[in-house]
Amino acid sequence: MKRQSHLLTLPQMPFFCLPESVGIYRDEPDHTVTRAAGSLNNFNIHYVASGKGHVEIENVVHTLGPGEAVLYFPMQAQRYYSSEDDPWDVRWFHFYGSGLQNYFIERGFHKSQLWSIRQPAVFEEAHEALLIEAETHRMLKPAQLSTLTYSLLAVFVEQASSLSDNKSNNSANRIHELLPIMQQEAAQPFILEEWAARLGVSTYYFCKLFRNVMEMTPMDFVTRCRLQMAKQWLLDHKDKTIGQIAVEAGYPSVSYFNKRFMEHEGMTPSSYRRLYGV
Repeated sequence: MKRQSHLLTLPQMPFFCLPESVGIYRDEPDHTVTRAAGSLNNFNIHYVASGKGHVEIENVVHTLGPGEAVLYFPMQAQRYYSSEDDPWDVRWFHFYGSGLQNYFIERGFHKSQLWSIRQPAVFEEAHEALLIEAETHRMLKPAQLSTLTYSLLAVFVEQASSLSDNKSNNSANRIHELLPIMQQEAAQPFILEEWAARLGVSTYYFCKLFRNVMEMTPMDFVTRCRLQMAKQWLLDHKDKTIGQIAVEAGYPSVSYFNKRFMEHEGMTPSSYRRLYGV
């Protein structure tokens, strides 16, 4: 089964990115692609939803399974194909944009071609939204196409871990599993030893893992969660004082709450309330 939509490539466009094509190959055991270096001037990502496929990189064959993907930069040689015994359900899209090269290089995506997606359902949902838009309206809504393409790229950048280091991937997964709990419990006293114990590691290693995955310390993350809650409560609970909001957000000291709020928002909590007419 195939679903695919090929779109016109615009030589000049006012968008960060646009799709050249997007589609799905499912139950196609003969699906195979070979492109010589220099033959394709766009990026593309092929993601495996189920089944298996193979990618050849510098004469080495790599097998991709569910939740794994290959990223090609423009002009790279490409050789990939479905498993005959267990044909892949592969979701792909080709895309282009003048700033994409730096966008990916700055985030280290030039260091590996093979990736694992931590939350496959999120990627698949974003891909389906782009495919439906391309199938339904083609090029009639270029701004919508660009928005959905960027949304899919943002999911990929956020969710992708290099397959070259499975240990790092597992560690990243464990940290990401903790994030919703940390966000939910952010207003409670932050005790580093307890969070490290949840992963069964030392406090030093927990902080190292967290920084590697999130590019911030655990306390920085908790602070962001607290201030996000406080911003919402400042507007929703007009009858409560700044001091009450501070305590509920995990800051017994109003002066320290004001300091952290100012650092992130550039204004005091009182000014923020006035800004929105409270």
